[in-house]
Amino acid sequence: MHHPANRISTRSMNRRDFLWLATASTAGLATGCAINPVTGEQQLMFLSEESEIQLDRENSPHQFSADYGAVQDQRLNQYLATVGQSMTGNTHRAHMPYSFRCVNATYVNAYVFPAGSVATTRGIMLEMKDEGELAGLLGHELGHVNARHTASRMSVGILTSLVLMGASMALASQDETLGAIAAGLGGVAAGALLAHYSRSDERQADDLGMEYMTKSGYSPEGMVGLMDVLRRMQKNKPSAIEMMFSTHPMSEERYQTAVQNSSTTYTSAREYPVYRERYMDHTAGLRKIKGAIEKMQEGEKQMNQEQFPKAETALSDALKQAPEDYAGLVLMSKCQLALEQPKRAEFFAEKARRVYPAEAQAQHLSGVAKLNLKQFDAAYAQFDRYEKMLPGNPNTVFLKGVTSESMGRKGRAAEEYQRFLGSVNTGDKAQYAYGRLVEWGYVSPPAQQQ
Repeated sequence: MHHPANRISTRSMNRRDFLWLATASTAGLATGCAINPVTGEQQLMFLSEESEIQLDRENSPHQFSADYGAVQDQRLNQYLATVGQSMTGNTHRAHMPYSFRCVNATYVNAYVFPAGSVATTRGIMLEMKDEGELAGLLGHELGHVNARHTASRMSVGILTSLVLMGASMALASQDETLGAIAAGLGGVAAGALLAHYSRSDERQADDLGMEYMTKSGYSPEGMVGLMDVLRRMQKNKPSAIEMMFSTHPMSEERYQTAVQNSSTTYTSAREYPVYRERYMDHTAGLRKIKGAIEKMQEGEKQMNQEQFPKAETALSDALKQAPEDYAGLVLMSKCQLALEQPKRAEFFAEKARRVYPAEAQAQHLSGVAKLNLKQFDAAYAQFDRYEKMLPGNPNTVFLKGVTSESMGRKGRAAEEYQRFLGSVNTGDKAQYAYGRLVEWGYVSPPAQQQ
């Protein structure tokens, strides 16, 4: 259950963002506090509700794409939205623009952006066994939004956070392979802005989640079941659930508290339904490819450990079971780039594009593969198409500059490098872009600047 702005996005904050957030923090210093919608008490708060909505709207699409987009099973997404929306009216901020989807990522997690854009992964959907547990999961995420945990944590450390954002989103060194850059598209960069909740945040979100789900007609045993799922996975599948626990600390205490609250505060609701059959019916399609998803989890684990031949074997097994799985195809394309097999990387990226033409990440990977193959015009077209679909990723802008430079089009390359430097001004890639602008006469060397 990580909290993007939690994960602001796969892009760097540009100068306008810095100025906007700095203005927000300055304005906050003037007022300093807001009334917490859950506790009714004053709390330090620099971000307005409008700011939370803007951060959510601008950045959640990047995270959803990093997690391979919403599943193409519209029935499953509609089911998730129906369960989530059934609870929003019972929250403390019922007016927020909540939305719900299941994303194609296979690791075990759920997360929410500050204005209520919620995602669950296929990995966690496979681990739960009834709708009550799903309601507990979504209720927990709604708890983070309603207690304004992300906005509060950003307010406490806003200046430090801005510095870290700039550093973490800078591209890696020039010597890094294009395969590594591509692998980072949905990995390191995507996770750089996860909020790491405190144990008190988690306890409050658990409490609010149980309140919201029982008010919505679900048994509190759903939350107990969810906590049991998480603690068992902590022991049995630690690598698959690592991301969740890095941002949402799990403990035996959380499970025991859920058991106690279910049998005391919410004892009258224990006979409410958990809708097991309904959940199983709507997740049947996922369970049909459970073996493939587990192989993808294994492949991602091996890739994270840079064991790329082993990752290739696991992903090949996954694609034998689910040959048109978008996440599997994209993961295999990344793996082939890391193995320095750009032709095969292009093959899998192109197949992924055909499987899910509305999702952007495969466009980017196809461009990287074509750049490796020195198909510069085609690579630039792919990067341009990606940017039109999902603007705001500085990695893409830099690669458009590299591609243009490789074609000898210095003017266009200079434009792209200037755009890149408007978003990222630290790191080796920024130094490279700046150096090219100086060399080509677009920028005066530092010693000559007044």
